[in-house]
Amino acid sequence: MQAGQDARKNLAAPFVLVLFDGTVAGYYTLSATAISLTELPEPTAKKLPRYPLLPATLLGRLAVDRRHRGKGYGRFLLADALFRSCRSEIASFAVIVDAKDENARRFYQRESFLPFPDQPMKLFLPMADIAQLFR
Repeated sequence: MQAGQDARKNLAAPFVLVLFDGTVAGYYTLSATAISLTELPEPTAKKLPRYPLLPATLLGRLAVDRRHRGKGYGRFLLADALFRSCRSEIASFAVIVDAKDENARRFYQRESFLPFPDQPMKLFLPMADIAQLFR
């Protein structure tokens, strides 16, 4: 499994949703990344310091087993990822996702993620907005 290899190489931290019967229902990974200020929508970029790169958290490989889709596990995993990202002591401007397809893009947009202007399959949710969710 790619997530396990990434964890062993300290490239990403995997988090797994295991059901009471021991079945793996889904998982996601978190890792550090950076985004260029110029990638962000102008109204967002205007509010930020002029650093060439901004620290961010990459939410990768969020997946739910086919047998468990439609049960809310995707939203549960996303909420867990956002909570972990928000409570981290490491600075991060936003959580970033790369949607693998249109269904994934729509899922993230329903959860308030915003697309990058020139990369509609790459989306972000500012950490300030995430912190509001957990207040």
